Amino acid sequence: MNIEERELKLKARQEELDKLESDIKKREKALKQKEKEKKQILLRLAPSLWNDIARWAEDDIRSINGQIEYILTEAVRQRKNK
Repeated sequence: MNIEERELKLKARQEELDKLESDIKKREKALKQKEKEKKQILLRLAPSLWNDIARWAEDDIRSINGQIEYILTEAVRQRKNK
């Protein structure tokens, strides 16, 4: 096998490796994006609790949804620290 044939084979292998690397990067990006997506849930609250959270959210300059997420995040963080 001459040098030109070896170069062609190496170039073909490099192209295969580049394609595999590109595919891996796409999959990693898709996984990261999926992890970032927020899950939706249906949450039923008593009106009095809803009003309390709404006032708290207003004090903290957050949406009610943001306030609920904040409360849950803090509760999970505190539980992990125990």
